[in-house]
Amino acid sequence: MSSSAADEMKRAAAAVAVGAVRPGMRLGLGTGSTAKHFVDLVGARVRDGLRVVCVPTSERTREQAVALSIPLSTLDETPALDLTVDGADEFDAQRRLIKGGGGALLREKIVAAASTRMFVIADQSKQVATLGAFALPVEVDRFGALATRRHIEQAARDLGLKGDVRPRVGRDGHVFVTDGGHLMLDCAFGAIPDPETLAHRLAAIPGVIEHGLFIGLATAIIVAGRDGVRTLGEAV
Repeated sequence: MSSSAADEMKRAAAAVAVGAVRPGMRLGLGTGSTAKHFVDLVGARVRDGLRVVCVPTSERTREQAVALSIPLSTLDETPALDLTVDGADEFDAQRRLIKGGGGALLREKIVAAASTRMFVIADQSKQVATLGAFALPVEVDRFGALATRRHIEQAARDLGLKGDVRPRVGRDGHVFVTDGGHLMLDCAFGAIPDPETLAHRLAAIPGVIEHGLFIGLATAIIVAGRDGVRTLGEAV
């Protein structure tokens, strides 16, 4: 699939999601190339008079929203949201996700958990039979990062998972640092047959701030493909 075709699909999915936005809503704005389309469309509706208040999931999204004059808040000011719309690096038929490729997984998960509904927008290439083709991001504290990494590797081995666990490096060649000041490990485990158990094991490791398995959070996944847009889960 060409990049232009994938981009058109992402925008088509975002257009369906923005159709669910109603005046007065409290929205969570996701991060990444697909969520960027949704933010653009919300900005266009705000210009046309839509009144909403939004919480961004990253500094990058906040800057985009400010440029579009979208009214912003924080979870301290607006702790309960009506809807969050975000992308995903992978999803399966049970609406389980891998997220964090853009480096914002902690804030993305906090915002999603504060929302009554979460819509994921994606092109069809992101759907998999079994999660794990995309390396699982795990956000860790800087203190004791190597020890934390070893615990992650052991937890994976205990579940029969193998593969490299590597610190993420940014495009500038330096170690990637999240908006929260943490490090990111990318775990190339391959197929993850039991994501719930892995999520539980990772969450129990001291030093793990958050992992990129989003389970039980997506109420709908809006999937754009060559034959149009379909929805998994709750009708949009």
